[in-house]
Amino acid sequence: MAELTGLADDRALLGRTSTAERVADILRSRIAEGYFPPGTRLSEDSIGGALGVSRNTLREAFRLLTHERLLVHELNRGVFVRVLTVEDVVDIYRTRTLVECAVVRGLGEPPYAVDGLAKAVANGQRAAREGEWTGVSTANIHFHRELVALAGSARTDELMRSVFAELRLAFHVVDDPRRLHEPYLARNREILQILQKGDREGAERLLAVYLDDSREGLVAVYGRRVADGVQGVG
Repeated sequence: MAELTGLADDRALLGRTSTAERVADILRSRIAEGYFPPGTRLSEDSIGGALGVSRNTLREAFRLLTHERLLVHELNRGVFVRVLTVEDVVDIYRTRTLVECAVVRGLGEPPYAVDGLAKAVANGQRAAREGEWTGVSTANIHFHRELVALAGSARTDELMRSVFAELRLAFHVVDDPRRLHEPYLARNREILQILQKGDREGAERLLAVYLDDSREGLVAVYGRRVADGVQGVG
């Protein structure tokens, strides 16, 4: 498998003190990037060999990612990258709205540290100019991670890291990523500009509508794909 060649390059990230958490970090990133699409069976032998880790370490990493709802263990079949249901997508957006809007609402007095947001907006615009719509999707996720980071809460960052990784499982089976992601380039920029002006209430209102629209658009597209039986690569 071509993706295993790239995975072998990640061995350097483990260092001498490799742990299941570090292996899980690598696999989480690879899943988010689409190297292992939804429905893919993960081979213990192949991945363990590529990363140079023991079977027990890899199984613990799988357990951690199963807890995060990125993987699923099927009895007598193995471990697979999870295929979301439409209900999963709705629930992800429910969590996003609760957390992201609360973060913006809870911002203190301006000015706000929005350099990370500005960088994500610029990266998204550059990827769009180059026609790299997967890159636009990645920049959009980074925008929202930077938004959450404004809370200054490591626990919230960790929670939403898993939520965003799970969200990307849905993105990977969308057949027209440009149509899905392009409208939010301007909306990200608008939220950034309002926060730069110090208007957190205005930013929260925009964000709430933004997330509602994003949920409706993704549910419509994803629901059709699931109905058509397109569930990643098995």
